[in-house]
Amino acid sequence: MMKWLFICLFTCLLALTSVLPVGANDTVIQRAYESKSGDVQVNGSGRVVHILADDNQGSSHQKFILKLNSGLTLLVAHNIDLAPRVSNLRVGDLVEFYGEYEWSKKGGVIHWTHADPAGRHAEGWLKHDGTTYK
Repeated sequence: MMKWLFICLFTCLLALTSVLPVGANDTVIQRAYESKSGDVQVNGSGRVVHILADDNQGSSHQKFILKLNSGLTLLVAHNIDLAPRVSNLRVGDLVEFYGEYEWSKKGGVIHWTHADPAGRHAEGWLKHDGTTYK
């Protein structure tokens, strides 16, 4: 019964994310982290705390770490074979995102921040300095 209640509550919270302002999704992301959930479509924003080298194994991904207002950190893995690289990104910059959350013990990963060429996945994006990358 508790599991069913949790699933219903979690689903309702996810439905609300489409009407909440950017940044209000910290609670949804925090709950996904605490429950070790994945495949959760989220939006939010955070400050860049570290810029990593590109991952060029398979599809190329621009990688950086965001810290949310909640204190949780997220690795952003932005596919630069399918979307433009976020330009002039620096530590301390604010980045807004809409993508898929996957749990990790270090906080989580945001990916699918681009359009799906096959049209089977929600179209994600990143926003930085007034430019949307998708």
